[in-house]
Amino acid sequence: MATKKATAKRPSKTAAKSANTKSAGSKSAKSKSANSRSANSKSAKKTASKSSSHSAMPLTDHDQIQQWAEARDAKPSCVKNTGGKGDVGMIRLDFPGYSGEDSLQEISWDEWFESFDENGLALLVQETTASGEQSNFNKLVNRTGKESAPKTRTAR
Repeated sequence: MATKKATAKRPSKTAAKSANTKSAGSKSAKSKSANSRSANSKSAKKTASKSSSHSAMPLTDHDQIQQWAEARDAKPSCVKNTGGKGDVGMIRLDFPGYSGEDSLQEISWDEWFESFDENGLALLVQETTASGEQSNFNKLVNRTGKESAPKTRTAR
């Protein structure tokens, strides 16, 4: 019995070879894992750059906003009965075939941009949907940072 215990403590030549192979294998596995992480990181970066057209981006440039809207047949509009003397009220973009027909009134781009700038707004837009279709998503939001225009209103 004592002989078996002594033999069990000493690894055979085959066991030593197997242990070396395992450690080499684990180094190789670690290397493969690091390469996989690097590849995943590159893939994530590519996906992020591709999805940028799927995420909303803020626009403040009048020409860019008008081009984006006109590419989708949208018209500058205001919500009926929200303005007063010299104020168009709440501005919107009206897309053909949507529910704005009864609640929106078409206005000129000049009037729309005047209200847009006076209220310090930016237009969040999405170029394409996740499935690659042209998107009409838009949302008027307050500008932030240096671009922010002071909110000024004329007395009614």
